[in-house]
Amino acid sequence: MKTIGLIGGMSWESSLDYYRIMNETIAEQLGGLHSAKCILYSLDFEEIGKLQNEGDWDAMARILIDAAKKLETAGADTVLICTNTMHKLANNVQDEIDIPLLHIADVTAKSVQKKGFKKVGLLGTKFTMEDSFYTDILTGKYGLEVVIPDDEERQMVHDVIFNELCVGQIKASSKEKFIKVIDNLAKNGAQGVILGCTEIPSLIKQEDSKLPVFDTTTIHAKAAVDFALE
Repeated sequence: MKTIGLIGGMSWESSLDYYRIMNETIAEQLGGLHSAKCILYSLDFEEIGKLQNEGDWDAMARILIDAAKKLETAGADTVLICTNTMHKLANNVQDEIDIPLLHIADVTAKSVQKKGFKKVGLLGTKFTMEDSFYTDILTGKYGLEVVIPDDEERQMVHDVIFNELCVGQIKASSKEKFIKVIDNLAKNGAQGVILGCTEIPSLIKQEDSKLPVFDTTTIHAKAAVDFALE
């Protein structure tokens, strides 16, 4: 079994899910007392959040590269950035390490393709929905068409992520708002919806959505297990 390196803490709530999902998946596949070989480097999200608001992506790149190098030195065979948004810096990190970085957009797009879908909605932080680092992979590399919410809905989704989900607050009122956004994505032709923030699956489950959901936390964690066992 290979060793999985995790850059977590963004937020720690979703990093907890990564750890749980990987270990559950290993146990399901191997049985017995098997669990995942992994190393977690957990960052202080307060520092990252401030840098995001300031737009200082160079500083964030240095933080992630340092974490990835430490994981590599510690014996990791791959690195996962346990958040969608910070994949804006995935190429920066990959360029500085000699082990593969397992990109969350790649494994998510492959899951969409397996369903035979061509057009998907995308929910996430404003960085993920509005910047091109994520959608370019979905569209340019995998030929998917991506639908995002309107301006007001994007702001709402962003605010719920940072002000509620990242601090462990799950509100029924926010769930209802997200369901309405997903309904609008469906009206705009989306065949499924990517939960493109690792906190969103704590709020939205498949039973909440009229569209098939792609839980990026679960997809990414299970892809790491596939890598570890291949």
